[in-house]
Amino acid sequence: MTFKEMIAVPGVGERWEKVKTYFFLRESTYDMTNRCNLACEGCYYFEGEKFKAKDETDPERWRALFRSEKERGITFVVLAGAEPSLVPDLCRIGHQEIPLGAIATNGLEPFPGDIGYRIHVSVWGDDEWSKQHRGRPCLDRQIEVFARDPRAVFIYTFCGGNVDQAPGVVDRIVKAGGRVSFNQFSAPVGYAGPLRLDPVSRKRMARAIASLGREHGDRILYAPYNAEVHAGDRSLHQRFGCPYPRRNPSTAVGLGRSFRQYRSDLTWDRAAACCVPDTDCDDCRHYAAGSAVVTTRLSQHVGSIEAFTNWLDYVDTYLSVWVAGYERGRPLVPWEGTRP
Repeated sequence: MTFKEMIAVPGVGERWEKVKTYFFLRESTYDMTNRCNLACEGCYYFEGEKFKAKDETDPERWRALFRSEKERGITFVVLAGAEPSLVPDLCRIGHQEIPLGAIATNGLEPFPGDIGYRIHVSVWGDDEWSKQHRGRPCLDRQIEVFARDPRAVFIYTFCGGNVDQAPGVVDRIVKAGGRVSFNQFSAPVGYAGPLRLDPVSRKRMARAIASLGREHGDRILYAPYNAEVHAGDRSLHQRFGCPYPRRNPSTAVGLGRSFRQYRSDLTWDRAAACCVPDTDCDDCRHYAAGSAVVTTRLSQHVGSIEAFTNWLDYVDTYLSVWVAGYERGRPLVPWEGTRP
């Protein structure tokens, strides 16, 4: 089928028109502070050099940065850290200057209601698992703070050892009113610990995700193609090639030209610039990386109507996870009948 014929298929053309209105999004990421209230095993933030940056605490310098970012074409920001909830006033400045964005948080502390970003709550398992691998119980507190917050999406991070916990944890979150998406632990450079996912655990993870998708319907912000991509034997970089500056020498177009990853002292290093710096690229299946790596690979998904509808579901899912106020449509490829 030609592209024109594919978008003439009922439902497909409408979904294409819906998602392409967001092609104006141009992201960069910002470490708001090097402080954290957890000590997670395998944390990428405390690898490399970025955690050594001295925190910039002057609100006006942050405001000047976000204004300059908007001037150079950035339309979407991702606020991270260590832990951005420890500096809510700085996060508010980001929202005031660039109104579209998301915050990555461990979910132990709330954000003021006037910060209208999507909030990603990082869930690693039940409270006993969190205590063992993050230093303290987290899940009860996360549900208490964010289950009824319309900005929030709970991001369940699969890793070696917690696949079997997912159904119970997700069920608790959904029953409390929350929405869930999924991440895959992507090891930092040099990490050889037990949190790595191996081929067996990735297959079990894919089966668990499909089962949860069928059971919980629209409370699960994921699609079959997400599971295929992120649970596969090849990393995102191996399968698609990575457009982030760290692996992309071109400064002519796309993320190679526009993306920056700012440290908490407002500096950035192009050689390390990536949505998840210091991750082992050959193990990268991170959901944040996929939001750019897969969505920018339209040309690899127009060879068939099946590939194109999968890509449309992936983009629709990505937008629902990352953009506050965006509602995902009915999946073009449903979970029913899928057996990853």
